[in-house]
Amino acid sequence: MTDDRPDTHKGLRAIALFEAAKGVLALLVAGALAAIGPDALQHELERVLARLGVDAERSGTAMLDAITPERLHISIGVAAIYAGMRLLEGWGLWRHRAWASWLGVIGAAAYLPFEIYALWQHPDWMTWGVFLLNLTIVLVLARDLRRRRSAV
Repeated sequence: MTDDRPDTHKGLRAIALFEAAKGVLALLVAGALAAIGPDALQHELERVLARLGVDAERSGTAMLDAITPERLHISIGVAAIYAGMRLLEGWGLWRHRAWASWLGVIGAAAYLPFEIYALWQHPDWMTWGVFLLNLTIVLVLARDLRRRRSAV
């Protein structure tokens, strides 16, 4: 069922754009990781650690050693899969598909326990902002699903 009233699409369209933006960002990260490669990534990490005053030889060795071609390929794959899911969800929400609302509400709600824990540990404005944004997404998508159910 598709409801063509513009007022019912505003929240879904905003979430669709947000999800699509996350998908594009994840694609850019995957592409950047693929382009830079493990050696250059290690070099850049050493440079950042040095700039932060961290001795890469003592403290950053485990982090630097963790950057291997295999792990980088896995990271690229995970980022690509994540991007595909976010882009698919964004497309589905834009087209007002029920499955996309389900995907979004389940995906966003899965983060809420971790965000509540983060609020417990570090109750700053950024943590509150992320929590409230995610909670708003869950509520908007749940409202969409409830409207669909009552329309049947």
